[in-house]
Amino acid sequence: MVNDKVKEAYNQLANDYEHNVDTKSLFNTEYERPAMMKLLPIDVRDKHVLDAGCAAGWYTSKLVNLGAVVTATDISPKMVEATKRRIVEKAEVLCLDLEKELPFENESFDVIVSSLVLHYMKDWSNPFSEFLRILKPNGTLLFSVHHPFMDIKLSENGDYFFTEYIVDQWKREGKLIDVPFYRRPLQEILSETLRYFSLVKIVEPQPTKEFQMKEPEKI
Repeated sequence: MVNDKVKEAYNQLANDYEHNVDTKSLFNTEYERPAMMKLLPIDVRDKHVLDAGCAAGWYTSKLVNLGAVVTATDISPKMVEATKRRIVEKAEVLCLDLEKELPFENESFDVIVSSLVLHYMKDWSNPFSEFLRILKPNGTLLFSVHHPFMDIKLSENGDYFFTEYIVDQWKREGKLIDVPFYRRPLQEILSETLRYFSLVKIVEPQPTKEFQMKEPEKI
């Protein structure tokens, strides 16, 4: 199953995420994260926030520091361990699969943050229906995914409108790690989102000046 392969991949990536990604991965530090943080509700102090797919806990830590009451989850046990080491006991951290029923009461969160997670799932209906169930009325879902054009070079058939299972290879700490995900067109991303939520804003991030200075060839 795909989620088992994702779990395996991120167990292998956990050490790299814990010790390297926060300082060495410009696509995280100078691209995705700045854009997501700007989109957070202005004040999350004392708000109940779910970090859905927390990896090694960067967003968890930021949200805690902003005064939020945070619950963090990840499918990878090793990522959960890394998050717990980062935030100690400042948030609840759970190992669970977002494609299954979530162990939270109805209308229990003000905000859900899901950073670079949903493209690992073929079917968004269950996570979105669960997010809708556990969000309070007028709550906020903030999520990011791979841009549809970014991964077209990895496509076997080159058909932009085809939702495709892809296995990428990431070189981390001297190892090649198979990372499976789904590439889907923008219309599918938007249509599936609009089945459950009102769409307030879409952002295609631009690299920061720091990114442009350090690795201009990747822009």
